[in-house]
Amino acid sequence: MKYRSIKFIIALLIASLVFIPTAAADTVKIGAILAVTGPASFLGGPEARTLEMLVEQTNAAGGINGKQVELIIKDSGGNPEKAISFAKQLIEEEQVVAVLGPSTSGETMKIKKIFEQAQTPLISCAAAEVIVNPVAQYVFKTPQKDSYAAQKIFQTMKDKGISKIAVLAGNTGFGKAGKAQLLKIAPTMGIEVVEAEVYDKKSKDLSAVIAKIKANKDVQAVVNWSIVPAQAIVAKNMRQAGWDVPLFQSHGFGNIKYVEAAGAAAEGIIFPAGRLLVADMLPDGHPQKALLTEYIQAYEGKYQEAASTFGGHAYDAYIIATAAIEKAGTDKAKIRDAIEQIKDLPGTGGIFSFSAEDHNGLDIDSFEMITVKGGKFVPYGNALAAPQNVKIQ
Repeated sequence: MKYRSIKFIIALLIASLVFIPTAAADTVKIGAILAVTGPASFLGGPEARTLEMLVEQTNAAGGINGKQVELIIKDSGGNPEKAISFAKQLIEEEQVVAVLGPSTSGETMKIKKIFEQAQTPLISCAAAEVIVNPVAQYVFKTPQKDSYAAQKIFQTMKDKGISKIAVLAGNTGFGKAGKAQLLKIAPTMGIEVVEAEVYDKKSKDLSAVIAKIKANKDVQAVVNWSIVPAQAIVAKNMRQAGWDVPLFQSHGFGNIKYVEAAGAAAEGIIFPAGRLLVADMLPDGHPQKALLTEYIQAYEGKYQEAASTFGGHAYDAYIIATAAIEKAGTDKAKIRDAIEQIKDLPGTGGIFSFSAEDHNGLDIDSFEMITVKGGKFVPYGNALAAPQNVKIQ
């Protein structure tokens, strides 16, 4: 009897070992590291909600190649050390086929090497160009490049007759990378940076910094490159100082909550962004309009809050990952290869075309210049640009 019991237990163990991989094979596990809470929650919150919505839609439609998607979101709170821990958990313990995020550039730069060594695709939702330049084999990103944002800002300045500016940047990975691009590109476009300051990302008042650069009478405009809360603080402190020179923000300003935080001081801010913020103003034949409209309606209908470019970055990361998985299956090396082969894929940030040399997949025409008018985002200038090299049906 004892012998039979032992045989029975062994049989059960063997059956369970067979069953576990089979059950896992019925799902596609995708990880995400996002700042759902904390100071960068204006980024990570919309990203997490977007991914949850998209996975729900995917699974309702039958999944990817007949397999349900299992999404595992880790809330880093914008903390790079937490991002490192979560990256290892998702790769080693959860054995995900790809990871989306993180929300911030500092986090992404901290975990790049982990994904390279583990040969696991990472599609970041953060903007700093150094994430993909130089190219890391397994690391991609969806926001447009810092250098393109700087070029769009400087071109707008030239059109306005501005040639001497001040640059402000937060001491984050995003701020430092953006400042470097601004200082590098300005001379090539006939712009002189006469003041450049870096401030603490935790600052609650920047009036002293504003007073310092305002004292330089050559300053014709200010570029602030940061994430919350400094975007609103700079605008408020400039207004409080009675300084009415144009304020340009980075492409990290694309959430209407930033406008609400700045209040009246946000009026007239100019910044580059993808077309999601002005989707309703696109012509009907624009290759992004249907996708943007569908995403905005679904997101705002589900969550009762305005869609932002940050949720859009997660949307793009998800459609890129799922397109690659649909083509390549769940082998991580093949998924990586499939991402590099994606061409002319409409997303919220632009039309994505990747290559071995380009792990961002967007060109400068993915940007529009946007301004704040009456507390809303509207196109800056007379017309919306259509992406070049893309045929509009």
